[in-house]
Amino acid sequence: MKNLNEIRTDLKEIQYYYTRKELFDKSLDTVGTNSVIEKVRKYNEIIKSAPPRLYDVYVSLYVNGLTQESMAHDRGYSSKVIYLLNKKLLEFLQKNLK
Repeated sequence: MKNLNEIRTDLKEIQYYYTRKELFDKSLDTVGTNSVIEKVRKYNEIIKSAPPRLYDVYVSLYVNGLTQESMAHDRGYSSKVIYLLNKKLLEFLQKNLK
């Protein structure tokens, strides 16, 4: 079982992948597939079964690259609510990672 720090590291790599997705896609033919792509697939598969609010947190923070503060502002929540939802997301991922 992955610990929460390992999951945080994975999520940072996933977030980086999505910010540079065009580069990764362009380099597939010349360099090959980077290992982060398999990590992205694995986490995306898990998140499909998440409750809607956790799914929203994953997509907003790690796919779309929002900060917790900007997500809170967009949704009309406090930053604390997003922080707690992100914590629940980490726990959900930890429970469902194999």
